[in-house]
Amino acid sequence: MQQLRQVAAAAAVVLSLSVLLLPSTTHAHNITRILDKYPEFSTFNHYLTVTQLSPEINRRETITVCAVDNAGMSDLLSKHLSIGAIKNVLSLHVLLDYFDSKKLHQITDGTALAATMFQATGSAPGSAGFVNITDLKGGKVGFAPQDNGGVVSATFVKPVEAIPYNISVIQISSILPSPEAEAPAPGPSQTNITSLMSAHGCKLFAETLLANPAEQTFEDNVESGLTIFCPGDDPMKSFMPKYKNLTAAGKQSLLEYHGIPVYQSLAGLKSSNGLTNTLATDGASKFDFTVQNDGTDVTIMTKIVTAKITNTLIDEQPLAIYELNKVLMPKELFKGALPPAPAPAPGPEADAESPKPSKKKHKSPPAPAAPSDSPADAPDGDVADQTTDSNGAVRFAGGRFVGVILSLWFAFLQL
Repeated sequence: MQQLRQVAAAAAVVLSLSVLLLPSTTHAHNITRILDKYPEFSTFNHYLTVTQLSPEINRRETITVCAVDNAGMSDLLSKHLSIGAIKNVLSLHVLLDYFDSKKLHQITDGTALAATMFQATGSAPGSAGFVNITDLKGGKVGFAPQDNGGVVSATFVKPVEAIPYNISVIQISSILPSPEAEAPAPGPSQTNITSLMSAHGCKLFAETLLANPAEQTFEDNVESGLTIFCPGDDPMKSFMPKYKNLTAAGKQSLLEYHGIPVYQSLAGLKSSNGLTNTLATDGASKFDFTVQNDGTDVTIMTKIVTAKITNTLIDEQPLAIYELNKVLMPKELFKGALPPAPAPAPGPEADAESPKPSKKKHKSPPAPAAPSDSPADAPDGDVADQTTDSNGAVRFAGGRFVGVILSLWFAFLQL
């Protein structure tokens, strides 16, 4: 009997360790990465990013994205809608339910009504944010906004990609028409960005911006979407001697380096970590930085300095202004401030009998432009994405450790 208990205990230990070593898969999705693999949806994907729908899609579960190819997007763009209106139209193409190819062809009673992200925004009047899905004869599936008088506006073309019951990406034949979604969105308020910064702790940066042509660059980008990172007065005051030593072009680039030509909410920044272009980005002059989460904080990392967002001055589409605790210093202007590259490890001493190098020539890989351990060399994308495949994430679930401990406890009781 004692021997049987020992065998049972050993089996429990082995089973517990097996459970511990099995990874727990959680399916996080990234719509940008999914669509990046399909060039025919590049325009659709671009406008999901420009309108800030991508991070909203990534935060939701059990959804369906009805993608439209580049030709279909051309029809939409020919209407010259505002960014706000384009966002409303595209949000009508994000269903708040999961529909893969199988489910589309097995709709109960042949029709289903799906709420969309347009409805969830509260901007859709009445039922304008709902889409009718109809299983048509001949295996076709039709899509139409509920207020479209029953006329089928688009049809299902093919499945694109799916993480079951989390996100389904399908292609439909054309953009869903909706006068309500296409209605001009309220234009940006005539916010005086320098006055706003001056009144909320960034007066020196605002005054410096007013005295530079960069101010016009900021103003020109407000309507289409703009995010500004303004250093607070104390760090800006400490930085001014360095600023005064820059050339006129350098001063303008430095100021433009503190803006990105797209609206980014704080939540969007947290879910869109990675390299980001700025207003100063121009061809070979990268002038980019890395957005990175640090716990609950958001940091902006250049090759030289890491700054933290300390305050939100305004966050109302299409404009967001955040205060930083440091001035952002791009490597293009402050190469002398780059941290020294680590010294190479000493190589082995030459051996008289070492084999002679091959006569066959090959090119060495190009030397890195900056130290390989600098922050900007981190992979693009979310921190969570750095250990995942393109669509999902694999993590160890803490609950499993509890199960292991309980199993081990039970096993030793049998001994």
